[in-house]
Amino acid sequence: MELEAILAGLDPEQREVVTNIRGPVCVIAGAGTGKTRVITHRIAYAVAAGVTDPTKTLALTFTARAAGEMRARLRALEVPNAAARTFHSAALKQLMYFWPYSFGGSFPKLLTTKASFLSEAMGRTDTSLAPGAQTLREISGEIEWAKSLQTAPADYVEDALGVGRTLRIPNGRADKDNFAEVAKVYEAYETLKHQERVIDFEDVLLLTVGMLEEDRDVRERIRDQYRYFTVDEYQDVSPLQQRLLNLWLGNRDDICVVGDAAQTIYSFAGATSSFLMGFTQRFPKAAVIRLTRGYRSTPEIIEMANQVLKSGSSHQDHELVSMNERGEKLAIRKFAATHSEVNDVVEQIVALGKTHSDIAILARTNSQLDPFEAALKTKNIETQLKNSERFFDRIEVRDAMRIIRSASVIPGEGGDWVHDLTSVLKPFGSTDYVRAFIALANEMKENGTSNLRAFLRELEDRAEQNNPPTLPGVVLSTLHAAKGLEWEHVFLVGINEGVLPMGPEIEEERRLFYVGLTRAKKTVHLSYAGEPSQFLSGISS
Repeated sequence: MELEAILAGLDPEQREVVTNIRGPVCVIAGAGTGKTRVITHRIAYAVAAGVTDPTKTLALTFTARAAGEMRARLRALEVPNAAARTFHSAALKQLMYFWPYSFGGSFPKLLTTKASFLSEAMGRTDTSLAPGAQTLREISGEIEWAKSLQTAPADYVEDALGVGRTLRIPNGRADKDNFAEVAKVYEAYETLKHQERVIDFEDVLLLTVGMLEEDRDVRERIRDQYRYFTVDEYQDVSPLQQRLLNLWLGNRDDICVVGDAAQTIYSFAGATSSFLMGFTQRFPKAAVIRLTRGYRSTPEIIEMANQVLKSGSSHQDHELVSMNERGEKLAIRKFAATHSEVNDVVEQIVALGKTHSDIAILARTNSQLDPFEAALKTKNIETQLKNSERFFDRIEVRDAMRIIRSASVIPGEGGDWVHDLTSVLKPFGSTDYVRAFIALANEMKENGTSNLRAFLRELEDRAEQNNPPTLPGVVLSTLHAAKGLEWEHVFLVGINEGVLPMGPEIEEERRLFYVGLTRAKKTVHLSYAGEPSQFLSGISS
């Protein structure tokens, strides 16, 4: 692509980022300021200017969906060979490839869920922790946190107490006692994995770090492979991920990091914004560019989001400014009981009469979403739960992809390939996934995709990364799972004291509320039943 074509439509700050194609570069990008666009255009500009080869480029992010979005945009910018992966995906690919050279033997089995192994580990210890889904979730989270900070079982209790960790284990015991029990299970879990020759996702990072630190030949080969780095959502990096990034980078400085400390919401999992905020200490000559023009939300939404942050003790030193026309005034609704709140939200959704996939209900916890799902079903409104069944594991989806694969054997340019797609999918009826496939195809056609084979490649790429297309129905999601997504209309429900904020980390909970607000493009509907959250006091609606 021509350099000027890549710069077309960018605002002055975005253009400054895109044209700063030599690192180090630190971009402070507020919510909805176009950071994904900036990241991909910067890579395309660097390739077009001859600064880097696309095969030497590695763009890193934290979710498969975000990585898939980057790859799609890079393809549209005629840079299909640039790698865009999650930290775990990039590490896993390297670990699997070099395993025979560095470790020998076959690659161990990858554990995708810890539940069964944790249950077995609990059975092997004399722990007083009662088995149950909640207990297993808490232990799993603690192990993931510990391993992201490279904390061994023997050091877990001291480290957990040192940072004031809290546990939600329903046994009435003090956390300091439960920490010792968790440490026992953690140690038994690691022993069991070793005996069964199984590794988990945290091990993927740890083993890759160990491999790169110990094997100079492998380290040099990987550093030769990737020379140009971009890290998205840099405020979410953990100490372990930063250690791996340091090994990939070596003593070079061709790195661009993009993040927003105001959206740090995963500290409980080991993430820290300290690497983002301290970037210029490591790279004193780094260019620091701030993106504050908000293109997603209305001025009303952004003004409230700014108010929420300013009322905290560590708000951002720059405010977002909406570039959109003014919209609806935000309303805060109070209810005497949760069922009244649920009924009101559902009636508002019915009244909207919009495409339901443009609507989301966001809550602090999964359990809060259940009554909303049930109430929407009584109105025959489809819903989509985030983090539910893996879309590409559905039998009917796999069958549909086989049909598309057969239809795309004969390549062709031009013509109405979306019509051909619609025809081959007719036997499946008007199901949610068929409508999602057609919507994705129309979007890709508008962006220049010229044949069915290219569409199939996109589907296969999404299947590999577990990045499904947008499905029909109102989205039901926790605030954490909503990070990085956006909708026309957002209902933030259950904003009660004791629920949001939940736990002692008030400022992190404030940032979580901020993230929820800034998911909305046109309207935000705020509601609570009972005592209002402290985050609602002092903000104008």
